[in-house]
Amino acid sequence: MPDNCKNASSGMSSPTADSQLNQSTALESRPAPDNKAVVVGLYGVPGSGKTFLLDQLRRQLGQECFAFYEGSKMIATVVPGGLDAFQKLGEQEKVHYRQLAIDTIGKKCADSGQVAVVAGHFMFWPQEEEAGCPVYTQNDLDTFTHILYLDVPAEVVAQYHLDDTGRSRPSTSVAHLRKWQQAEKTQLRRLCRHHGILFSLVSPRPTLLDRALTLLRDFLHHTEEYNLSLAETRLDETLVTGQGQPETVLVMDADKTLAAEDTGTLFWKRAPSSRRPGGDDCPLKTLFSSPLGYSYTAFRQATLLYEETADDQEFDALCRDVASAVTMHAEFVSLLRLIAEKEHVGAVIVSCGLRGVWEKVLEREGLSQTVKVIGGGRIADGLVVTAAVKAALVARLQGAHQTYVWAFGDSPLDLEMLSKADQAIVVVGEEQARSKTMDAALMNAIDNDGLRARQAVLPSNASPRLDTTKLPLIQLTDHEFVDSVLCRRIQHPCIQASIQVLHATDRNAAKLLMTPTRDAKVAGPVLREAHHRVGWYLATEFLADVIGIEEYPIAHVQGHHTSGYRLLHEQRTSIVALMRGGEAMALGVNEAIPLAMFVHASRPGDIMLHHLQGQHTVVLVDSVVNSGKTVVQFVQHIRNLHATIRIVVIAGVVQAQSVSGGILAQALACHAGLGLVALRLSDNKFTGRGTTDTGNRLFNTTHLP
Repeated sequence: MPDNCKNASSGMSSPTADSQLNQSTALESRPAPDNKAVVVGLYGVPGSGKTFLLDQLRRQLGQECFAFYEGSKMIATVVPGGLDAFQKLGEQEKVHYRQLAIDTIGKKCADSGQVAVVAGHFMFWPQEEEAGCPVYTQNDLDTFTHILYLDVPAEVVAQYHLDDTGRSRPSTSVAHLRKWQQAEKTQLRRLCRHHGILFSLVSPRPTLLDRALTLLRDFLHHTEEYNLSLAETRLDETLVTGQGQPETVLVMDADKTLAAEDTGTLFWKRAPSSRRPGGDDCPLKTLFSSPLGYSYTAFRQATLLYEETADDQEFDALCRDVASAVTMHAEFVSLLRLIAEKEHVGAVIVSCGLRGVWEKVLEREGLSQTVKVIGGGRIADGLVVTAAVKAALVARLQGAHQTYVWAFGDSPLDLEMLSKADQAIVVVGEEQARSKTMDAALMNAIDNDGLRARQAVLPSNASPRLDTTKLPLIQLTDHEFVDSVLCRRIQHPCIQASIQVLHATDRNAAKLLMTPTRDAKVAGPVLREAHHRVGWYLATEFLADVIGIEEYPIAHVQGHHTSGYRLLHEQRTSIVALMRGGEAMALGVNEAIPLAMFVHASRPGDIMLHHLQGQHTVVLVDSVVNSGKTVVQFVQHIRNLHATIRIVVIAGVVQAQSVSGGILAQALACHAGLGLVALRLSDNKFTGRGTTDTGNRLFNTTHLP
């Protein structure tokens, strides 16, 4: 907040100066409370036009969504006696009232939901002093969410001083104003990185007002939740504009995955040195090594760095220049061209890097019509891509769009995405250029987080990551690999009604398997074993056809690696044994698909939300289905908890009438994603009791009433 420096010592030793900065370096970026207001600081040296711009913004934006504050006026309202009394206070008292003023603004805007725009001073620096006197407080750092700095040329500011006859200002040279500005910009950048505050210079190109309006309108609505929602919308639009609903989608990182180059590094090498924020050769390196890490806030800050470096035309020209220096790996170009010929396979680039660069690279390769890019770089892009966004988009493809996902990435930022995908490929570049932190993060993901992945080494003579047992090698051009990407996959039961009911009634295998289950002399453990075999058979013979299978790498007995097969989304499958008659058969199903979750349920309410969250399929297992009433109650309960999860019912015997005209038949017709697998359909409507009840026979309780 604004103040003068009469009683403060020179240099940077005040309570509001380096002592705060030194403390801040130990802080990680802290998540804002849910009700924290968006408070934007408007800084600049005296005479740079803060008050004039604040009035312009008030007229342009109105005060429904925004509230505008002049810092000195706010201090006057909280200090008894106003500014005159404030000037007579000691330094510690001044700090107290500065803090009170910003706290008041923060609370008002938290209560109203408005975005606050606060014009004030960061430091004062009389020309005769060796160093400036900062006047910000810790509360400013805790309250501001964004800071805009008016980067007006010192010559222009000096002229403003001469033209402003209404104010009396000390004489200040252009050289001193330039030094003052540079000190403020340097310190503000550093403080903002350490306190999770988004910072941007606002230059007069084309005008201060235009730039500030663009940024403030963005700050008004942009949150992490909004960002994810927009990314999901872009993904949905990408699929809609394609050739049809794909069965398989490739989700690919871009930089150092599709090509050896990092487009961000190339961009900053080509940007004029005078435009690089803070004078850094690569500002992104400084940003991502700060306490912000690779957070949502960090990527938003990266966008602001690009914004202040170039206007739209300059940015587009730089992107075109960078794209000309990017060479996609020939293996990916070949694979993507094959995908372009298939309606059932799609591809999307989800990049933390520059969307504008990768669209131009794809255009050059003739792939821009079939491969779309979800990424950012500019405020106009609307979004930023984080590791969490990548993972969420894979989950959306699998859930909302019911697609099989291959993911390709090279760095720790891709690990969440790779772990979510049905098939994960780690792209490994030349050793000197690859991510230095990936090995440890990858090892942890494989050992502790259940990641199953393979690696593609590009170029082929580069050394692999880890070892090829833990991370098996593949060749992107290998025919078997290409076929596994391009193959047709089993459609869901809601799409192919003909596979809603599958049974083995007339098969010889069914006749052999059903015999001990119908033999009155067989009970107890022997009968349970017979039901176990039925469950294993039905899962192996039919469940794989209903749900589909997927490849995964295995070590061949002859010492090399080959492909194995398992149920599609096996790790995201829940087997529910309908107690007590369904348990033995459910255990047989579990033997066939051992990675699945196993749940006991005597009634629908035994199935809880946590049994379904993150899951792709629920398999309900019972020994006998008569009318189907119990099964339908379970289905309805599951649908209330999870509207889209696939449900497959497995049973030993199902009354034929229940699937031809009963309530179970109606459920099969009405509930999308519901299928039934049975050993046999029976016209016998007899319901067992006592010695004929399957549950009693399974557990030797036929003698009980």
